[in-house]
Amino acid sequence: MEEEMQIHLNEYQRAAVLDESPACVVNANVGSGKTTVLIEKILYLHLERQVPLEQMVVLTFTNKAADEITERLLQRVPCLATEQVQGFGTFHSVALRLLKNRLPVEGAGWTKAFTVMDPDEETDLALDIITENGLKVKYRNRLKKRLEQERQAYLSGNTESRYKDDLFRLYPLLEGEKRRQNKMSFADLLEVCTELLRTEKKAETEAWRPAWIIVDEVQDSNLLQLDLLEALRDYGDAKLFAVGDPNQVIYSWRGTGENMFFLLKHRFGAKELSLPVNYRSSASILEAANRFLQFGSGIQGSRTDVSRITVKNHYDPFQEAEYLAERIRVRHEEGKPYSEIAVFYRLQRQSETLMKVFDRQGIPYELSVKKTIKEIPVLNWIVKVLRFSVNSSDYQTAVQVLTDKQYGEKCTKKKAEHIIMEDTVPRDTGGAGRASVLYSRMKRFAEDFRGASAAELFEYFGLREALHPTSAGYAEDERLVLEFLEKMCVSCSRGDAGEIREAGQKGVSETGAAKIPEISWEDGGKVCFADAVRKFINSSALYGMQADAGEKTADEEPRKRGEAQDRVRLMTLHASKGLEFDTVFIIGVNQGLIPLQCRSFEQEEEERRLFFVGITRAKNSLELSWYTNPGEPGVLGEPGRYLRMIPEQVLERGDRKSPEERRSDLQRMGRQVREQIRKKEESVREVLRVRHRKYGEGVLVAEDEMTVTAEFEGYGRKQFLKALNEVEILRHRESASPVQKDIRP
Repeated sequence: MEEEMQIHLNEYQRAAVLDESPACVVNANVGSGKTTVLIEKILYLHLERQVPLEQMVVLTFTNKAADEITERLLQRVPCLATEQVQGFGTFHSVALRLLKNRLPVEGAGWTKAFTVMDPDEETDLALDIITENGLKVKYRNRLKKRLEQERQAYLSGNTESRYKDDLFRLYPLLEGEKRRQNKMSFADLLEVCTELLRTEKKAETEAWRPAWIIVDEVQDSNLLQLDLLEALRDYGDAKLFAVGDPNQVIYSWRGTGENMFFLLKHRFGAKELSLPVNYRSSASILEAANRFLQFGSGIQGSRTDVSRITVKNHYDPFQEAEYLAERIRVRHEEGKPYSEIAVFYRLQRQSETLMKVFDRQGIPYELSVKKTIKEIPVLNWIVKVLRFSVNSSDYQTAVQVLTDKQYGEKCTKKKAEHIIMEDTVPRDTGGAGRASVLYSRMKRFAEDFRGASAAELFEYFGLREALHPTSAGYAEDERLVLEFLEKMCVSCSRGDAGEIREAGQKGVSETGAAKIPEISWEDGGKVCFADAVRKFINSSALYGMQADAGEKTADEEPRKRGEAQDRVRLMTLHASKGLEFDTVFIIGVNQGLIPLQCRSFEQEEEERRLFFVGITRAKNSLELSWYTNPGEPGVLGEPGRYLRMIPEQVLERGDRKSPEERRSDLQRMGRQVREQIRKKEESVREVLRVRHRKYGEGVLVAEDEMTVTAEFEGYGRKQFLKALNEVEILRHRESASPVQKDIRP
């Protein structure tokens, strides 16, 4: 294997792979092949040093990165078994597996059947506790952030919160309630795992001990994750190998900091190596990137091509979108796949104009923002049904299922609490009985359910009645639920949520390869369907469940045939990290947008690192643009200062205009403004009006299921209950009047 490394690894990469120091951190420049180094490190330890994969803990910060490592290992080790890579994953997923399979979580106040709650669910539980106990907690609208930010001060023994309220009284109540309901937050997974690793007394015969801990993107870690690394290292006297780039710290809002790379280095007394050579980008892009480096002496390039970086000036985002559509079409016609082209922006709302123009121009695209299951009401509800079904202690979720306003019984909170406390079918008829039946089915799911198909689950929970077959949206809700349940069942049966093995299959992997039971992470024996669903739900809480959204193609038929993978990628600069494209367009490089207006030196430095990340995603072609008329509050119609930091010799300017061109732009802007004013003054629009016996006729402002809000001349804005039939809604056409211009329906 060492001979193979000599061929395709440079001297810096080889030094990192062969190093066996007790602790080593690798400062890997962008595009320097850090993933290749990680893979080769794992293979070297496994094949040359005979370290079992089961005794390696490989930690990443995204599920995608963990999957990529596993897939690339499979290419080199085809007989790789699922059990061998149980220690491969994100910090949270590995902590979850340890708590489920290796550590005595019962000693910390939970059972092995615990479920994982996301930050929003934890915040909702905290708000319920505040209400029930009459606590006075300030700034409840940002309670989630406060719980995270002030937790360390609470754990350190401080007796008073930052704002001198009852937040520190809330923490022990919240911790107690999570134990009672057998749920863990993301932070709990790390903290409890760390504590148990530190306190657990291993038997002399204990087989599993981590021999190596390998960490990807270590610069993105926070203090909780560093504590877990330390506990893992001490638990097995393991060696630590970490790779990262301190110039790519862009997630301070997640709790990481620009010094995490160096903090880990000093905390573990680690040896530092470097990967200075970039294999991705052209020489001109690297020359520009070196101007934005915060740490290190510079990036060495492996390429000599000198294609220049284009700088363009557009009048406004719409004109730019039209230009991009044409430019992308030309690049595609020249043979460049759409999937090798990306457009980056600072704010998500900048994508709206791009999508409208690309739709009209027939440019296929994919938006990086995916619609989650939580955004689809019926699926959000069915997930809660499943969550309580696999954790009958989850009182919070049971109440949410029973009190949902669209599905199930739709009962009051008081009635829901009565059903839960009594666990009986009320004597009254109607919906209450159905709600109690649903509750009983959920409560006894693990014991009673014997099927494993979507149709059986649908029937077991009585979902036809729960989704209300007389409602207008029933057909679509039924389709969405059945599709979701089918995907879940397939995932559970094939082991995506955790391997389902029959008792007689212990000791054999899915591929038929023999495993090593004495150091396996998983317990043997039969795993019931409810356990598989629990694993699926927990995994979904960690990574989120996404629905199909954000994809557009020029022709919908290719997408149906599975042939629509060739799409332009639209994403924020934050979302671009870890990706690479042949051609990159970064739009809106205006002062006040890129960079954003910053309140501190730390924010300014992070903005600079973010721009660095963006430009280094490009392999061959990079184009930067700014607007004369940005249309964003606080954004100046001038190029951002980052454009002035790039050496002129690597730029191809398309944004320098003659006085005649500038006058032409101003004239065009004047014409557009006058046209907008004309259209506004001459527009005839349909308005909804109402009639009231006292106030006369007025303009409808807002309407919901219960109320009508209207504006009456001389009386102002009034609100009425629909049930009282106080107003009559009229529909007719009329020209906009001065009175109506101030009304915003």
